[in-house]
Amino acid sequence: MSGITKTTVCSSAEGKYQQKIQAGPHQITADEPRSLGGDGTGPTPISLMLGALGACTSMTLQMYAGRKVWPLEGVDVFLTHEKKDDHDYIAREVVIRGSSLTVEQRQRLMEIADKCPVHKMLSGSARITTSERPS
Repeated sequence: MSGITKTTVCSSAEGKYQQKIQAGPHQITADEPRSLGGDGTGPTPISLMLGALGACTSMTLQMYAGRKVWPLEGVDVFLTHEKKDDHDYIAREVVIRGSSLTVEQRQRLMEIADKCPVHKMLSGSARITTSERPS
């Protein structure tokens, strides 16, 4: 994945914190849970970020196995975020489905999991610039 990716987020009049995310032809709703004053109409921003990491991990493993013509049947990714002592911790558990995969292939796929673009962005030195844009 390279180049420029553009996404637009606009607040919605439909809820206190509800946001409409436009990513290409796709629209996603983000919100906060009722316990935090939202309406619970969509995943939280943290859940969306975890979903992006999980999807990227699974897609990366599927692409890699496909190029190697390995008998990967599927990938499931379970993610947990925890904030502790002013640090963010993400636990990622990967289920590699494929009874014909060798131990070496499974080990290599686990190494490749850390090479997905979202993992690299989150664990690397992404630089975020913020500026006001005229309405």
